[in-house]
Amino acid sequence: MSINSRVSIIGAGGNVGGIVAYSIAMQGLAHEVILVDRDMDRARGKALDMNQAAAAMRSHSVVKVAESYADIKDSKIVVITAGFPRKDGMSRDDLLLKNAEIMREVVSEVKIYAPDSILIIVSNPLDAMTYVALKESGFPRERVIGMAGILDSARMTHFIQEKLGFGAGQIRASVIGGHGDSMVLLPRFSTVAGIPLSDLLSEKDIDEIVEKTKHGGAEIVKFLGSSAYLAPGKATAIMIESILRDSKKIFPCAIYLDGEYGHTDVVTGVPVTLGCEGGEKILHVTLDSSEKKQFAHSVSSVRDLIEVLRVKKFF
Repeated sequence: MSINSRVSIIGAGGNVGGIVAYSIAMQGLAHEVILVDRDMDRARGKALDMNQAAAAMRSHSVVKVAESYADIKDSKIVVITAGFPRKDGMSRDDLLLKNAEIMREVVSEVKIYAPDSILIIVSNPLDAMTYVALKESGFPRERVIGMAGILDSARMTHFIQEKLGFGAGQIRASVIGGHGDSMVLLPRFSTVAGIPLSDLLSEKDIDEIVEKTKHGGAEIVKFLGSSAYLAPGKATAIMIESILRDSKKIFPCAIYLDGEYGHTDVVTGVPVTLGCEGGEKILHVTLDSSEKKQFAHSVSSVRDLIEVLRVKKFF
């Protein structure tokens, strides 16, 4: 565990932020978990509940509520989940601009009170919000990373197991690109106990898994009436664990590209080693012509969002 193991979660009153905090406390990953939310009573209630759960687990983690941003001082990691969901009558551009404003406001405070922290961005649209956080913070790119690829890969993993009917815990799925419909699934890099997916499933079955994964979040909204939060929260906690324990584990994360994969000045999901310095190394996967085309399309979708912000004089 890192000597400095204070983790702050901004937007902790929401479902995803709450699950991140709960996961950290239950695993004892951090000595202190700081909840930051505009709804102070909700945050206090969650902190009480989590602390009592931690006591039952005999975890040393202590959950506290920030009275102001000053209380995030010395955080090793700051998780940002704050943002608005899309409402009726709100265009995607409206949502983009609204959440970009929130991200800019939050990051401006983080710069002051936790200037050496690693930022993990969970707010949507994920890749664009990570780009905003990077530009607003001025932090090096390894300290501003977005959570998406772990979640998307987990969804693909589940749908592979569902299709096969076996292999739970032994499936390794690979997803890169932007978080959304343009994500790039890589079946040929996906395995079950080391066996290539193509040796176990037909092309038709694999295509069905690809489509289900791309719309996995929407399916949960249809049944639940709200966005997913358990899997996103746990995926974020997995990133936190690798950073605090300096594990150097490889995960697909949204990070700024500066020439990697032939793209620059954009954020998208690629394999990254996560250690005590954040996203320490970007790993290059050799893509075939079809995968390169899909990846370029995904990057282009993120660029379109960034361009909207530029046109609105956001940068």
